[in-house]
Amino acid sequence: DHIAAATAMWNKLNEHGYIYKAIYAGWYSVPDETFYDESELKDGKSPDSGHPVEWVEEESYYFKLSAFTEKLLAHYQQHPDFIQPEGRKNEVMSFVKGGLKDLSISRTTFNWGVPVPGDDKHVMYVWVDALTNYLTATGWPDQNHPNAKYWPAATHLIGKDILKFHAVYWPAMLMAADVAPPKKVFAHGWWTVDGQKMSKSKGNVIDPGELVDTYGRDAVRYFMLREVPFGQDGDFSHPRMIDRMNKELANDLGNLFQRVLSMVAKNCEGKVPEQGPLTPDDKAFLDTAGADTLARYGHHLDNLEFHKALDTVWTVVVEANRYMDNQKPWVLRKENPERMNHVLRNLMESFAPISLMAEPFMPESAHKLQTQIGFTGKSFADLNTTDALLQTGADLPAPSGVFMRYQTPEAENAVAATR
Repeated sequence: DHIAAATAMWNKLNEHGYIYKAIYAGWYSVPDETFYDESELKDGKSPDSGHPVEWVEEESYYFKLSAFTEKLLAHYQQHPDFIQPEGRKNEVMSFVKGGLKDLSISRTTFNWGVPVPGDDKHVMYVWVDALTNYLTATGWPDQNHPNAKYWPAATHLIGKDILKFHAVYWPAMLMAADVAPPKKVFAHGWWTVDGQKMSKSKGNVIDPGELVDTYGRDAVRYFMLREVPFGQDGDFSHPRMIDRMNKELANDLGNLFQRVLSMVAKNCEGKVPEQGPLTPDDKAFLDTAGADTLARYGHHLDNLEFHKALDTVWTVVVEANRYMDNQKPWVLRKENPERMNHVLRNLMESFAPISLMAEPFMPESAHKLQTQIGFTGKSFADLNTTDALLQTGADLPAPSGVFMRYQTPEAENAVAATR
């Protein structure tokens, strides 16, 4: 499938007059698979990785990348969200404005790869070969393929070190082949450890598998997406990981559910209590998890602003804790049991959107939260109602902790190892 797609791409570029043959000479970095001009080298090495380079001369086919300088700049202007985050877009535009040079797209020094159509002495180089893989997955050029509907891709999610290839080379090739570019290219950042780049020699490489074994999959996902704005570089440390787990997951969210559901179990026969008439305070609280909040949350997800999406969730969590502290259902239990029921139900109503918004980040934990309030198998469409979200009188399972404070010896050792 891929050979067919890559060959079709080459033929399209060639038919449209964007491929020619010439002699290539330049400095080449094998690990980076990239040629550099003399002016681009740093201390005679690759400006991207610091790897050594070697002088290479060979016959090569070229793609007329230089013909797309103005077309790419126009595309960036017409689609301001095409490259994200904003800072990365500025880098790319500056690079393109500096003038694009034609791109070497074949090799004769090795024979593994997709043969160039009509000239099997050459194989396609990585730009045409690897990038076309995105189209291969959609069945291109067969427009009747079941996967054809997935192009143009909504988002290419890539590391920042390969942004140039995806935001310059790739859309230029697609334009040359009369194929629509992806809708967005988002470059994520890198993770450092305690302010230092990960390095085997420093012994500070973090194994994500070990993190999951130590803290749990959901907690790791939560920390990674909450700790830094997605797209920027992030810094990992065990103390910060444990701090977020204990303060936000265990205290803010886990303890909130546990307090409310324990009161329901003890005072409401373990059933979803009646909601009753809403006071102005009740309405103001429930509005914090209403349509505006859900729309804002969705907007942040659409823009890969994961930290802002989680901020939105935690706004509701904080308001739920504040509402509970202000309403004092433990006092109402003696003074006004009916009102206590209503307050607990209002809190449980907020738990439905909270658990759904948490689900993309912490799917296993969110499912446990939803099970405890009888709200399983639901989607965001179920929140678009003026009716109550939970069923009055429904039996609830015995409450159990979902997020516990982290105090094991392993955690203490992890913290100590970073000091």
